[in-house]
Parts: sequence; C-alpha cells; structure tokens
Amino acid sequence: MGLLDILLGRTKPVAPDLDRLFALPSAAVTLEAAAGFTPTGQGAVCFATVEGAAFEQTHREVRALLDADSDRDGPPVELRQDDYGYSWLVSHRAPDQLAPLVTDLHAVNSQMEVNGFGPQLLCSLAGFRDRSGRRIALVYLYKRGTFYPFAPLPGESQRRDNALELQVRAALADDLPIEQDLGRWFPVWGAPGL
Repeated sequence: MGLLDILLGRTKPVAPDLDRLFALPSAAVTLEAAAGFTPTGQGAVCFATVEGAAFEQTHREVRALLDADSDRDGPPVELRQDDYGYSWLVSHRAPDQLAPLVTDLHAVNSQMEVNGFGPQLLCSLAGFRDRSGRRIALVYLYKRGTFYPFAPLPGESQRRDNALELQVRAALADDLPIEQDLGRWFPVWGAPGL
C-alpha cells in the first residue's frame, strides 16, 4: 500500500483464505461444549447467479469431484436458487461428518475460483442445531476471510437471535477469525444448508 492509498483512506481487500474453512471441525467441538450445538451435516456455498456454458462445465466438474467419494449417499452437491436470486451449491453429509463436509465446501469454492468465478463467490456456511431445535450457521465471508454466526429465530418471521449470535461469537473467538464489523453479519434468510 502506497502513501497515496493511506492518505485517501483506501485499503487493500483481504485475500480469501479458503484454508480457514478447515478450522470449522475444531470450532464445532467448542460450539457444542459452550452452547450445545451439533452439526446438521449440511453446508452450502453461495454465489451471485452465473449462467452459461462455462458455469455448467464448472458445476459438472464439482459434481464429478465430489461424486468420487464413495461414502456419500445421494447426489454430491445440488444447485439451488434462493428467493433473492442468489445461487447455492449445497452439500449433504451425515451429522458426524463435518470434516468431509468442510472438504466439500473447500472443493466447491476452489473449483469455482480456479474456473474464474471467484468474484461471484459470496459466502459458505455450515449448519448446526441444538436439542431444542434452534439453528445456527457459521458463515464464512469469502471476500473478508472471516466468519460470523447467523441464528434465525424459529417461525415464519425473519428475525434473528442476536443474543445467541453474540454468545457464539464470544465462544469461538479463539477458534475462528470472527468478523469484527457487525454490519457485515448479513442475514442469509432461507439459505439451503441451514
């Protein structure tokens, strides 16, 4: 960064570090001990909707890559669109297979990045649930290299459990790079994989 950048208040964006996703299994142990949440076995990668032959080829490559895993039941990854026009590649695993799920998320992100779709990547998430049915997602912001918790309240309304999100933030502060700017803790309403 040069002197002019400093004077004008410009900063370099943080480079994505997909290897940070591999911290999720150890964070899950902390999350279970601190708040009683266990993995659901579902995760997803969100990106701005892409159309065309290049993306179709990337989607086929991702499916082929993840299909090579013989321990998986059903399709390796499914493509969904949410109500807001974003696309999600969703992976399903058994709840006790968080490490393979994280590997799936990393592979999807990496394949999209390698094929030139890095600028469209928005976030990845892994879903968790407690015994009372509360849900929470640990969301990885691709362009920031940080995580944040998203905890929707049960029911039809789009409301969040802010107290739970702050509790999870405090519990995982030593396990994950947590996004410090709460304004970037975007809600992911209706996200598949949550």
